[in-house]
Formats: sequence, C-alpha cells, structure tokens
Amino acid sequence: MSELRQRPTAATSGSKRDTDTTASRQPRRPSEGSCSISVLDIIRVLATLLIASCGLSYYVTNSESVLWGYRPWYTRWPIVKSYLTGPVLLTPSQLSLYNGSDPSLPIYLAVNGSIFDVSANPAMYGPGGGYSFFSGRDATRAFVTGCFKEDLTSDLLGAEEMFLPVEDVEDEGITSAQKKIRREKEVRVAKQQVHKTVARWESFFRNHKRYFQVGRVIDDGDGNERKGKRPLCEGAQGQRPKRSEMKD
Repeated sequence: MSELRQRPTAATSGSKRDTDTTASRQPRRPSEGSCSISVLDIIRVLATLLIASCGLSYYVTNSESVLWGYRPWYTRWPIVKSYLTGPVLLTPSQLSLYNGSDPSLPIYLAVNGSIFDVSANPAMYGPGGGYSFFSGRDATRAFVTGCFKEDLTSDLLGAEEMFLPVEDVEDEGITSAQKKIRREKEVRVAKQQVHKTVARWESFFRNHKRYFQVGRVIDDGDGNERKGKRPLCEGAQGQRPKRSEMKD
C-alpha cells in the first residue's frame, strides 16, 4: 500500500553510522578566513630582516662593516694574534724602529706607555704622513700640550702648568695663606686635567676600529735620570688662563 513506508534495514543503518563515525574522525580543514603561522615562517622573516640589515649596513658604511660598525675583538685577526702571542714589550730604543721606515715592521706609537699598532693608516703615521712624528715613540706630553715639535716625550712632569692661571692681578685682597691654599687646590685640579687628557687619547687608540694595543713600553735601564722639570712649551704657555679673566 502507498501508505506503507519502507523501513531501513539493519545493514543500511549500520553503514550510515560507520560513515558518520569516519567523517567525525577526519581532521577538519581550516576555513578560508583562518590564518596559521608556523615557527618556520617566523625564522624565515627574522632571517630576511637580518640579511636586509647587514646589506644596508654594508651600503651605509661604504663596504666597511655589515654590523653597523661593530667589530668584536675576536673578529679582528691582528688582535687575536696578539692575544695568542702575548704582549709586545719594547724599550724606547726598540720602539723607535717601528716608525714605518722599515716596510717589514708594523707602525707603532705609544701613549702613556701603551703601544698601539697604527699600521692600518700609513698615510697618516707612515713616513711623510701628517702625524708621522708620533710613530716609533711615546709622545704623551705632546698629546697634552699640543706642541708636536718640542714635547715628543713621555715626560709629563710640569705639564699641569698649562692649566694653571697666569698671575696677572697684583692686589686680590686675600692673604698669602689663602693664596697658598688656592694654589694647592688649582694644582690638584690641573693634574686631574692632565690625567683626563691622557686617558682620552689612550681610549681613542684603544677603541679605534682600525688600531689596537699590542703591548707596553718598558724601561731600557740605561740609567739616564730626568734633569729637572721640562719648561712649558710656547704653545701651551699661550693656552694658560689669566687670573684677571677667571671668575671666583
């Protein structure tokens, strides 16, 4: 009869249940609007940014560095070599041989006893260079006073005088004891200024991207003793402040 409906058989029902179970076990595919970023994608992005930064640094620094000027000491072979071989110890007479006149030797200069290799800039420190007079010697005093002809020596005795005022005021209205105390204070400050100037030049050569420290200057033991205080050079004398121009 038409009113009768055919009932699903057991086999048909079981087959449908199996199909539903299998479909439920299958992993769902992400919808079209979803977004998934993997670790590999992150690594690729970071690598791309790193390569781009290195390339830009190479371009900006005129092919000198891919790390924006940062050069750790272990990437510079001369410095690594000095660490492996140990510090260079030279007497003043031995140091004089490293002035660039012998092409088989590096160019050295010294500041406050520290020897620095400046071979990377022969146009400046080599023979005929604008600062060749610094090569092969410790000219610390000249770095302080600026007298490149008279003060090419390591002797700093009396160099603080260039920071002491010229006494051009006859009557200041203070006692001799007060003047003495003031003078002692000014001498201490002047010596500190000498020390800061020397430290600044040492730092300049030690932290320079092309120069590096190789050792120290040692006493040659020749027995020569200092003969009094070296007079202040004319250039440094002219830089001294005047008491009349100073503010209390």
